[in-house]
Amino acid sequence: MTTRKTTTALLGAALAVTLGASTAFAQDSYAFVTHSQGDPFVQQIIDGAQQAAKDLGVTLNVAQQAGSAPEGQLKLVQNFVNAGAKGVATSVPGESMASALNDIVASGVPVVQYNLLSQAVNGPYVGEKSVESGRVLGRMIVEKLGGDGAKGSVILGNCFPGIPVLENRAKGVTESLSKAPGLKILGPFDVKVSAVENYNRWEQLYAANPDAVALVGLCAPDVTSLGQLNAANGDKFVAGGYDLTELNLKAIKEGHAYVTIGQSAYVQGYLPIALLVNAAKNGKTLGAGFYNAGAQIVTADKVDMGNGLTPISFDEAQKLAADPAATAAYYKPWADSLTADVLNAAPQPISAESE
Repeated sequence: MTTRKTTTALLGAALAVTLGASTAFAQDSYAFVTHSQGDPFVQQIIDGAQQAAKDLGVTLNVAQQAGSAPEGQLKLVQNFVNAGAKGVATSVPGESMASALNDIVASGVPVVQYNLLSQAVNGPYVGEKSVESGRVLGRMIVEKLGGDGAKGSVILGNCFPGIPVLENRAKGVTESLSKAPGLKILGPFDVKVSAVENYNRWEQLYAANPDAVALVGLCAPDVTSLGQLNAANGDKFVAGGYDLTELNLKAIKEGHAYVTIGQSAYVQGYLPIALLVNAAKNGKTLGAGFYNAGAQIVTADKVDMGNGLTPISFDEAQKLAADPAATAAYYKPWADSLTADVLNAAPQPISAESE
């Protein structure tokens, strides 16, 4: 496993993890701001952003906040802009950020969103088609339970209720589960995002509904938690959720979880930086729009990495989850395809994200 090194710095009133350069920005410096400090999935996004900066010869400054408070996230963005960032990529965990982000765009500093978005921001978004990814996950669960004739209760959990992307996932999962009239959907329930809280919430939900035939999460920590819970209870339910983290894939390999849907974390990190750098070099204005990062479907028997990438085995997927350098090498053909013509092409309408 590759060890990732970080140094801690205090930016304004918020605790951040700063990677790369100091906050005294050089001319070609860009900023990358994210939620959920320490989450393995978020780290995979950061790895992609850092590789993009390396490939494109620019300096990248990265800051993370614990949790998903919009005011904390916005403060980190503003600190970087005030320090001279040439452009900013940020997740947007709350609509209250939109007005201030638009002020930043109006000042001449472009903003690209990824992973969590606001449709009110005057900047592009890189992420999954959230409702459709939920449909895919729901279909996988229904098929595993026996198809349209499946019966029983399914517990649905959401670590960040109210976040549009996650609400859209829930909508898609529910749509697919509803194709089996015998399935009763419970939730979505708030299962929190920290590893300890997440497991405890799932444990409580399963204790209250011990006959549930499936437990489905919408966030990165869920598959790991559900795998542990299933193992502790004799693997009695079908477990599914999101993201190709090392521990999520371990749960699937050991047979304690069935499926995880990836949202191309590397692409969500790499592409925003590529868009920002290309815009600066070519004098391009980045308006609102949607760039589909693609989806991945992983079970113990099949790995679909999407994005036209070379097919790989489950064991190879596990190795990528633990090794940023190997991931960068695997994605290099995709990264090389991001020519100026590709980056200058008009994105899809932002509404396509939730179709």
